[in-house]
Amino acid sequence: MDADACPVKQEIIQTARRFGIGVWMVASYAHRLVPEEGVEVFQVDPSDQSADLFLANRLQPGDVLVTQDFGLATIGLAKRAVVLSNRGQEYRDETIDFLLDTRHAQAKKRRAGKHTKGPKPFSDEDRARFLHSLTKVLGAMQEKTQ
Repeated sequence: MDADACPVKQEIIQTARRFGIGVWMVASYAHRLVPEEGVEVFQVDPSDQSADLFLANRLQPGDVLVTQDFGLATIGLAKRAVVLSNRGQEYRDETIDFLLDTRHAQAKKRRAGKHTKGPKPFSDEDRARFLHSLTKVLGAMQEKTQ
């Protein structure tokens, strides 16, 4: 997981344990992460893209990546990983271009001095949607291997 600003760390850990899989938490040294059973913590330098580059260089086909970064999501899809947002949205090849275009348009507006809305506050419904999506993905992956 891209753990720098991930609000569903515990949900990922608990769900992974239920399915008997390990978790990688990758974050800059500015974030305090505590290793625990089944969880490997990787701390990277605090530069802008360090966590993303670490993950991008290690992703394998069939991995599950949790990120809210559209650029990293694009790399994950290219490497044939399953990519989820922390709100439970599954990024897909068919939709990622639209998301990247929207992000670019918003950045252009901000550079031009216009105010844009940020993301909605993270809610309990977002947390439940994420947990449902992750459970569904891991369950489907487990069924394929049996």
